[in-house]
Amino acid sequence: MTFDAIIVGGSFAGLSAGLILARARRNVLVVDAGLPRNRFAAHSHGVLGLDGIAGSELLKQAKAQLLDYPTVRWSNDTVVDGHATPDGFALRTEGGETWATRKVLLATGVRDELPELPGLAERWGSSVVHCPYCHGYEIGGGSIGLLGGHAMSPKMASVLADWGQVTFFTQGAEIDVDELAILQRRGVTLETTPVASLEGEAPQLSAAVLADGRRIDIRALFLTARQHMASPLAEQLGCALEDSPVGVLLTVDAQKQTSVPGVYAAGDATTMGNITLAMAEGVRAGVGLHHALISEDRAG
Repeated sequence: MTFDAIIVGGSFAGLSAGLILARARRNVLVVDAGLPRNRFAAHSHGVLGLDGIAGSELLKQAKAQLLDYPTVRWSNDTVVDGHATPDGFALRTEGGETWATRKVLLATGVRDELPELPGLAERWGSSVVHCPYCHGYEIGGGSIGLLGGHAMSPKMASVLADWGQVTFFTQGAEIDVDELAILQRRGVTLETTPVASLEGEAPQLSAAVLADGRRIDIRALFLTARQHMASPLAEQLGCALEDSPVGVLLTVDAQKQTSVPGVYAAGDATTMGNITLAMAEGVRAGVGLHHALISEDRAG
């Protein structure tokens, strides 16, 4: 069987794209390994009508609704290889399956590269987070920190001032005069001594311990993690990548098609990480892919 589309990745972008294609009565296969990027967070916020729902519950409901459509199949597997064929593409999975498809939709997401800081990994997604719009309100104000060392850090420090009293740990980075003036106006405190470790009863955070032994009391630490493609499939298929302030992203056009005709992409691998944005991009990708199928069908 040749599918109209195989969606690689069954999280928010992939499920949204799948729903569009299922409702267009297209034969769709979703291949998913069950490792969504937000699995470290207990709750998801900023999702209209579903604020505070656990991400896992939202995905569970969405998957069940998608599988109610008779043209959808699901494979709990990982795609490890893909290549073009005369009729489209062939994808091979870790489980030994090879699937044929007319189009591919990459919703493979990204992998966060966390700083190697003692005490950080066990707090990731709880008291060490990356998005104030997702987590800032629940932190509830008070003393919070930002771990620097990223090009976006000065701007993020200024933004964070709406969620608490910010200590910006520069981690040795230089702050230019204009950025410094903005941070001062926003009431941000700069700390130039590097953070050596985090402490508290994990997953909670009570303080950042500096290299000189001082402790700075904070209840949460924000950081901008460098991101990488979570799957090598895009590069295997020859899709172009572009640099962004947070890491590499897949290059897509207005219809969410990559540089490789017939390969579409949506989600964190193409835009800023956010559930609502991922779902919206999935819809756009599903519509763009569907229109491409129609054009091919008309051409005979």
